Amino acid sequence: MGKQVLVVDDSSSIRTVVKTTLEKEGYTVIEAADGEEGLKRVEHKDFHLIICDVNMPKLDGISMVKKIKAMPGKKFIPICMLTTESEQNKIQEGKAAGAKAWIVKPFSPPKLLAATKQLAGR
Repeated sequence: MGKQVLVVDDSSSIRTVVKTTLEKEGYTVIEAADGEEGLKRVEHKDFHLIICDVNMPKLDGISMVKKIKAMPGKKFIPICMLTTESEQNKIQEGKAAGAKAWIVKPFSPPKLLAATKQLAGR
């Protein structure tokens, strides 16, 4: 089994592209459609990396990052934001919450793969 990656995005097409890209490289991908669902996945499983959107229904990505970082034993899971948000203040807010990387959509699969390898390892 490959390294476990959680992909949290309200767009099923984005989740599919990310999943396909990472699974080709041997990663195991679990999906969640919003921040609340993402939190539930993190509560019950350990991940090597979380990739999440910022703008989602129920619970936005930055709030989800803050909640994950406050969970016992989950503080050091690397998190990469994959979003349309490119404003510097939003990026700083995400990094202050605990995000380790920020990729702006539309993204190239090789760029996503490089960030995944750097944050989660092979």
